[in-house]
Amino acid sequence: MPQDSPPESEAAFTGVPDAFGRLWTPHRMAYIKGEGKPSGPGDDEGCPFCRIPQLSDSDGLIVARGRLVYAVLNLYPYNGGHLLVVPYRHVADYTDLADDETAEFAAYTKHAIAALRQASGPHGFNIGMNLGTVAGAGIAAHLHQHVVPRWGGDTNFMPVVGRTRVLPQLLADTRKLLADAWPAS
Repeated sequence: MPQDSPPESEAAFTGVPDAFGRLWTPHRMAYIKGEGKPSGPGDDEGCPFCRIPQLSDSDGLIVARGRLVYAVLNLYPYNGGHLLVVPYRHVADYTDLADDETAEFAAYTKHAIAALRQASGPHGFNIGMNLGTVAGAGIAAHLHQHVVPRWGGDTNFMPVVGRTRVLPQLLADTRKLLADAWPAS
Protein backbone atom coordinates (compact mmCIF):
# COMPACT_ATOMS: atom_id res chain seq x y z
CA MET A 1 0.00 0.00 0.00
CA PRO A 2 1.39 3.46 -0.87
CA GLN A 3 2.58 5.61 2.04
CA ASP A 4 -0.01 8.40 1.55
CA SER A 5 -3.03 6.06 1.58
CA PRO A 6 -4.96 5.65 4.83
CA PRO A 7 -5.09 2.28 6.55
CA GLU A 8 -7.75 0.01 5.07
CA SER A 9 -10.08 0.44 8.07
CA GLU A 10 -9.89 4.26 7.82
CA ALA A 11 -10.43 4.24 4.02
CA ALA A 12 -13.81 2.58 4.53
CA PHE A 13 -15.01 5.64 6.47
CA THR A 14 -13.17 8.52 4.83
CA GLY A 15 -12.64 7.41 1.26
CA VAL A 16 -9.36 7.10 -0.49
CA PRO A 17 -7.59 10.41 -1.11
CA ASP A 18 -7.30 11.47 -4.71
CA ALA A 19 -6.25 14.57 -6.63
CA PHE A 20 -9.73 16.09 -6.66
CA GLY A 21 -11.10 18.76 -4.36
CA ARG A 22 -14.77 18.68 -3.45
CA LEU A 23 -17.35 21.43 -3.67
CA TRP A 24 -20.45 20.15 -1.92
CA THR A 25 -23.84 21.35 -3.21
CA PRO A 26 -26.43 19.44 -1.15
CA HIS A 27 -29.18 21.92 -2.08
CA ARG A 28 -29.14 20.39 -5.59
CA MET A 29 -30.43 17.06 -4.25
CA ALA A 30 -34.00 18.36 -4.54
CA TYR A 31 -33.42 18.89 -8.27
CA ILE A 32 -31.62 15.57 -8.74
CA LYS A 33 -34.41 13.67 -6.97
CA GLY A 34 -37.05 15.47 -9.03
CA GLU A 35 -38.71 17.16 -6.07
CA GLY A 36 -41.26 19.71 -7.18
CA LYS A 37 -41.88 18.02 -10.54
CA PRO A 38 -45.54 17.53 -11.36
CA SER A 39 -46.82 14.05 -10.60
CA GLY A 40 -49.36 14.31 -13.40
CA PRO A 41 -50.77 16.57 -16.07
CA GLY A 42 -53.09 18.63 -13.85
CA ASP A 43 -52.18 21.91 -12.21
CA ASP A 44 -53.36 20.49 -8.90
CA GLU A 45 -50.80 17.67 -9.04
CA GLY A 46 -47.67 19.43 -7.82
CA CYS A 47 -46.75 21.66 -10.76
CA PRO A 48 -44.35 24.36 -9.51
CA PHE A 49 -45.19 26.62 -12.47
CA CYS A 50 -48.86 26.57 -11.45
CA ARG A 51 -47.94 27.14 -7.78
CA ILE A 52 -45.43 30.00 -8.28
CA PRO A 53 -47.98 32.67 -9.39
CA GLN A 54 -49.85 32.14 -6.11
CA LEU A 55 -46.77 33.40 -4.21
CA SER A 56 -45.60 36.96 -3.77
CA ASP A 57 -43.15 38.14 -6.41
CA SER A 58 -40.22 37.97 -3.99
CA ASP A 59 -41.14 34.52 -2.61
CA GLY A 60 -41.78 33.10 -6.08
CA LEU A 61 -38.77 34.87 -7.67
CA ILE A 62 -41.20 36.40 -10.18
CA VAL A 63 -39.66 39.22 -12.20
CA ALA A 64 -42.81 40.32 -14.07
CA ARG A 65 -46.45 39.28 -14.44
CA GLY A 66 -48.49 39.62 -17.58
CA ARG A 67 -52.10 38.81 -18.31
CA LEU A 68 -51.33 35.33 -19.74
CA VAL A 69 -47.65 34.67 -18.91
CA TYR A 70 -45.07 35.56 -16.30
CA ALA A 71 -41.28 35.74 -16.08
CA VAL A 72 -39.51 34.01 -13.21
CA LEU A 73 -35.91 33.32 -12.25
CA ASN A 74 -34.80 29.75 -12.75
CA LEU A 75 -34.25 28.16 -9.33
CA TYR A 76 -31.37 26.12 -10.84
CA PRO A 77 -29.78 28.68 -13.21
CA TYR A 78 -27.16 27.99 -15.84
CA ASN A 79 -25.94 31.58 -15.44
CA GLY A 80 -26.87 34.51 -13.24
CA GLY A 81 -30.10 36.06 -14.52
CA HIS A 82 -31.39 32.84 -16.14
CA LEU A 83 -35.09 33.60 -16.65
CA LEU A 84 -38.07 31.46 -17.61
CA VAL A 85 -41.11 32.74 -19.48
CA VAL A 86 -44.10 30.65 -18.43
CA PRO A 87 -47.79 30.67 -19.41
CA TYR A 88 -50.17 30.69 -16.46
CA ARG A 89 -52.22 28.00 -18.17
CA HIS A 90 -50.98 24.46 -17.56
CA VAL A 91 -50.06 23.40 -21.08
CA ALA A 92 -47.18 21.17 -22.18
CA ASP A 93 -46.73 21.96 -25.86
CA TYR A 94 -46.00 25.24 -27.62
CA THR A 95 -48.53 24.39 -30.35
CA ASP A 96 -51.27 24.24 -27.70
CA LEU A 97 -50.92 27.94 -26.83
CA ALA A 98 -53.74 30.19 -28.00
CA ASP A 99 -52.74 33.05 -30.32
CA ASP A 100 -52.95 35.67 -27.56
CA GLU A 101 -50.80 33.48 -25.26
CA THR A 102 -48.23 33.02 -28.04
CA ALA A 103 -48.08 36.80 -28.59
CA GLU A 104 -47.55 37.59 -24.90
CA PHE A 105 -45.07 34.71 -24.59
CA ALA A 106 -43.01 36.27 -27.41
CA ALA A 107 -43.35 39.79 -25.98
CA TYR A 108 -42.16 38.62 -22.55
CA THR A 109 -39.17 36.93 -24.14
CA LYS A 110 -38.26 40.28 -25.74
CA HIS A 111 -38.81 42.08 -22.40
CA ALA A 112 -36.57 39.53 -20.65
CA ILE A 113 -33.76 40.21 -23.13
CA ALA A 114 -34.15 43.98 -22.70
CA ALA A 115 -34.18 43.76 -18.88
CA LEU A 116 -31.11 41.52 -18.82
CA ARG A 117 -29.26 43.83 -21.21
CA GLN A 118 -30.02 46.85 -19.05
CA ALA A 119 -29.28 45.13 -15.73
CA SER A 120 -26.17 43.13 -16.53
CA GLY A 121 -24.95 43.73 -20.08
CA PRO A 122 -24.59 40.16 -21.35
CA HIS A 123 -22.70 39.60 -24.59
CA GLY A 124 -25.33 37.20 -25.95
CA PHE A 125 -28.21 34.89 -25.09
CA ASN A 126 -29.36 31.30 -25.35
CA ILE A 127 -33.13 31.25 -25.82
CA GLY A 128 -35.20 28.14 -26.19
CA MET A 129 -37.50 25.49 -24.85
CA ASN A 130 -37.25 21.74 -24.44
CA LEU A 131 -40.50 20.04 -25.40
CA GLY A 132 -40.77 16.66 -23.71
CA THR A 133 -38.60 14.83 -21.21
CA VAL A 134 -36.47 13.21 -23.92
CA ALA A 135 -35.70 16.69 -25.27
CA GLY A 136 -34.32 17.72 -21.88
CA ALA A 137 -37.35 19.32 -20.24
CA GLY A 138 -36.97 19.08 -16.48
CA ILE A 139 -40.66 19.89 -16.07
CA ALA A 140 -42.19 18.66 -19.31
CA ALA A 141 -45.81 18.98 -18.17
CA HIS A 142 -45.76 22.81 -18.15
CA LEU A 143 -44.31 24.75 -21.08
CA HIS A 144 -41.56 27.24 -20.30
CA GLN A 145 -38.95 29.08 -22.31
CA HIS A 146 -35.40 29.70 -21.09
CA VAL A 147 -33.70 33.06 -21.54
CA VAL A 148 -30.07 32.56 -20.52
CA PRO A 149 -27.67 35.53 -20.57
CA ARG A 150 -24.16 34.70 -21.77
CA TRP A 151 -20.80 36.42 -21.36
CA GLY A 152 -17.50 35.70 -23.06
CA GLY A 153 -15.64 33.18 -20.90
CA ASP A 154 -18.65 32.26 -18.75
CA THR A 155 -18.09 28.57 -19.41
CA ASN A 156 -15.07 27.33 -17.56
CA PHE A 157 -13.95 24.20 -15.76
CA MET A 158 -16.51 24.49 -12.95
CA PRO A 159 -19.62 23.40 -14.90
CA VAL A 160 -17.69 21.32 -17.42
CA VAL A 161 -15.47 19.34 -15.06
CA GLY A 162 -16.74 20.19 -11.59
CA ARG A 163 -20.44 19.98 -12.55
CA THR A 164 -20.97 23.07 -10.41
CA ARG A 165 -22.17 26.54 -11.36
CA VAL A 166 -20.70 29.59 -9.70
CA LEU A 167 -23.25 32.39 -9.40
CA PRO A 168 -22.12 35.84 -8.29
CA GLN A 169 -25.42 37.06 -6.84
CA LEU A 170 -28.23 35.72 -4.65
CA LEU A 171 -31.44 34.94 -6.56
CA ALA A 172 -33.46 37.46 -4.51
CA ASP A 173 -31.00 40.23 -5.42
CA THR A 174 -31.05 39.23 -9.09
CA ARG A 175 -34.88 39.19 -9.08
CA LYS A 176 -35.04 42.74 -7.72
CA LEU A 177 -32.44 43.99 -10.20
CA LEU A 178 -34.32 42.51 -13.17
CA ALA A 179 -37.76 43.54 -11.94
CA ASP A 180 -36.51 47.12 -11.69
CA ALA A 181 -35.10 46.89 -15.23
CA TRP A 182 -38.23 45.26 -16.74
CA PRO A 183 -39.60 47.41 -19.60
CA ALA A 184 -42.96 49.07 -19.09
CA SER A 185 -45.64 47.39 -21.21
